[in-house]
Formats: sequence, C-alpha cells, structure tokens
Amino acid sequence: MKIYIQWKFRDGPWGGGNQFLKALRKELIRTNCYTENPEESDVVLFNSHQLLGKVTNLKKRFPDKIFVHRVDGPLFNTRGEIGRSTDRKIFLYNNFLADGTIYQSEWSRNKSYQYGLKKNHFETCIMNAPDPSLFYPSKRQVINNTNKSKKYKLIATSWSDNPRKGFDLYSFLDNNLDTDRFEMSFIGNSPFQYNTIRHLSPMPSLKLADELRRHDLFITASISDPCSNSLIEALHCGLPAVVKNSGGHPEILGKGGELFNGPEDIIRKIEKVSDNLYDYSKNISVPNMNEISQKYYSFCENIYVTAKQGYSDIKKINYFDYIKLRMKTLPD
Repeated sequence: MKIYIQWKFRDGPWGGGNQFLKALRKELIRTNCYTENPEESDVVLFNSHQLLGKVTNLKKRFPDKIFVHRVDGPLFNTRGEIGRSTDRKIFLYNNFLADGTIYQSEWSRNKSYQYGLKKNHFETCIMNAPDPSLFYPSKRQVINNTNKSKKYKLIATSWSDNPRKGFDLYSFLDNNLDTDRFEMSFIGNSPFQYNTIRHLSPMPSLKLADELRRHDLFITASISDPCSNSLIEALHCGLPAVVKNSGGHPEILGKGGELFNGPEDIIRKIEKVSDNLYDYSKNISVPNMNEISQKYYSFCENIYVTAKQGYSDIKKINYFDYIKLRMKTLPD
C-alpha cells in the first residue's frame, strides 16, 4: 500500500505542520510506503484546511482511492472568529471527502466534536514526532545542580507570532526571571522586544535542534495548541519542560515536566523542574517517528483493507458536491 501526502513541502524554518509532514514523508519513503505520484497511491493524506481545492479535484479524479484527513485545531481557539470560519471549512471537507480522520490529540478531537465536527466511521488520535536524525538528546549527562551554582538555560520557540502563542508570559519572564539563576532564549517570530531574553530569528531544523540541546529546560506558554511541534521537538532533544496547562500540552508532556496556569505559578514551576532536571529528564516519554509512521500506515491500511473486502464504503462525491466544495475554496 502506498501513501501520497497532498502538501506543499517547504525547506527551512516553517510551521509545525510542514515540519511534521516532511518528517513523516521521509520515514514513509524509508520504509517504501510512499509515492510522489497521487495516481500511483492507494491512500491520499491531506492536512487541515490547506490545498482543499486540489484535494477535491483528486477525489473527483480518483473516486476509489482512500482519503485520510489530518485535522488541526479547532482554529477558533487560536485565531478567533477567522479561525471559526476555517473550522467550518475543515469540518465540511472532512464530512464529504475523508474516509478516515486523524486527530493530533484527544483534546483536539473532543473540542472538534464540541464545535460541530461529525464523528467519522474511521478515526484515531496520533501524536506528532520530529525527524529523529535531527532531534535527539544530547550525550552530556543531566545532573541536578544541588548547590544552585549553575545558571540554568531556558528556551522557548515559535514559528508563529500569534499572541496566543504565549508572548505575554514570555514578556512577564523577561521582567521577573531571576537573572542570577536563569538565562532565557527565544527562537522564532515574536511581536515583542525583550530586555533580558536573547531573541534569535527562526532557523532551520538542524540548527534549531543543536540550539535546543545547548539548553536545560524548555518553556511553552501557548494556549489551546492541539499538538505543539515545538514542545515535541524539545522533549525529543531531552529537555524537560514547563508548559501551559492548555490544549494538548498535558497529553504530550506526561511526567517530563510541570504544568503551570499563569504568572502566579510559572516561576515556581521553573524552579521546581530546574532543581530536579535529572528526575524529569529520565521521565520523558514520547513516541518516535518510526512508531508514529507505523500508526499512520496501520490506520490507513485498516481502511484500505476493509474497503477492499467490501465491509465499508469509500466516500464518493457527485457533481453537485464537487461544485459546492470547489466554491468554498480559494485557488490553490
């Protein structure tokens, strides 16, 4: 069985969806389960609200192929009213085109139901994972600094400069973090300028991973993030994390760090984790890309085999469905 991903792959620093899908494609190629030609594929994987016009055309052209939708969001939680209209589009195309739906977290699945997404006959929840050749732990041994003589290195990253990525909390840390004990870096795009935080521009994954491994502790304050790629990348680099108790963060973090609620407890949680780095680092448990790729393949294969055996029907679109869907999309 061959999978084709309908996506415009971009090199260099970009959003989390692009980084994950690049890593997934690389692993599917390695295991000989991928094709660059949709005509040769058995399964077409499409993502969120992107390239839906092209996906609709492929569904019309190849009505017997399996289409699987990797759902993001709900985007209303991160983008406000603009996100709500995009969510409606995601739900519409999932209902008409998707033979299977993949959520990135249980939080995302439940919120999508709450906002109106209909349950699919085939659906599952699969976390993201990064490219293992880039994101892996440092070989240096993590040791608890009991005498507090070391200055801990904190880091946060974000491709997006959306205010809901937690920049108000980073600004709070910029003004309130004990600079005798901590130094903090931020990599990515930010709407704020910082006084004590070292701000670096977005960088390619290779450099980003190297920079992560130079730090001790990861921080993310993003709100309603369904499955934070930046958090996953940091955990795969061996960094314990202090994360906002929101969205899919708790599912990803597990026992590899601490949750915080806001300015009232973020510094206390940073101190707690930094004083016990070894204990938290050894409790980091995140699935690798090989495991994630196998889950994607197994889910798609289940739909494919079930349809081939006649136990389920592949979704079809008629002419009027096609016109309706095409009218909802912008030119790709």
